Amino acid sequence: MNLIETFQGFVAQVPELVQPLIVALAGAIPFIEGEGAVSIGIIGGINPFVAAIAAIIGNFLCVAVLVIASSGARTAIVNRSRSRQAVVAGGGAVETVPADSAGSDRGSARREKFQRAFERYGVPGVSLLGPLLLPTHFTATMLAASGVGKVRILIWQAVAIVGWTTIVAVIVGGAVYAIR
Repeated sequence: MNLIETFQGFVAQVPELVQPLIVALAGAIPFIEGEGAVSIGIIGGINPFVAAIAAIIGNFLCVAVLVIASSGARTAIVNRSRSRQAVVAGGGAVETVPADSAGSDRGSARREKFQRAFERYGVPGVSLLGPLLLPTHFTATMLAASGVGKVRILIWQAVAIVGWTTIVAVIVGGAVYAIR
């Protein structure tokens, strides 16, 4: 809560032109995301439409960077694994690291939970329902690590970010303007 109060304080103290940038920055932070950022902006006195656009942009840009980086990392790992397999098939000796040694019990439980949800609901379901359980940053990164295409992830994450941020903007905006 202290982080949210800090952002609300920044929004109130900076010039109007800078306020949407503060909201966008808040939207880029996991657990605050577009939903929290739009609330910060509206409560801080920004027009709900401007706050929503800034929050969506901040959240989506961060998610896009994470998806592109995660997808690139996965591609590099898969290519390295394939080249190691080719060396082994060619008669060379390669030292391998067991896959289970990299993760903890807690991390593997989260991965299993994500995998079950992914198998049950697919990319659209995980993207749209993900914010109820995990930040979009984590959901998008796990989708990219699972090998889902970048464009598909980004489309569904954009739909989820716009949808959830808009819902929260309408609720918070309505509540704030009903009080005034």
